[in-house]
Amino acid sequence: QVQFVESGGGLVQPGGSLRLSCAVSGSIFSRYVMGWYRQAPGKQRELVAVISTGGRLDYTDSVKGRFTISRENAKNTVYLQMNSLKPEDTAVYYCNARPTFSQWGQGTQVTVSS
Repeated sequence: QVQFVESGGGLVQPGGSLRLSCAVSGSIFSRYVMGWYRQAPGKQRELVAVISTGGRLDYTDSVKGRFTISRENAKNTVYLQMNSLKPEDTAVYYCNARPTFSQWGQGTQVTVSS
């Protein structure tokens, strides 16, 4: 059974930065395409960034040029570096594979506010 443990969220001012981490256990991490997802209040969960097993990156348009996804297979961990944060980035952030497993972690709250 796969488990996801997200961390690194917090309260940050507009224009600030955060680095999220997600530790993955219970699976062969290196075999999976991994993604970061987010869910803002009253909205559906959306895919934000994807990294393939070979390191190919893809982002939703709203975060291109500001967010960077990376992975460290030796540590079964995926990261999301978020720069130039905007209030509209406020959400709970989750990691999962793509396609997703049915299990989700607790997520980590990111709040961008002055």
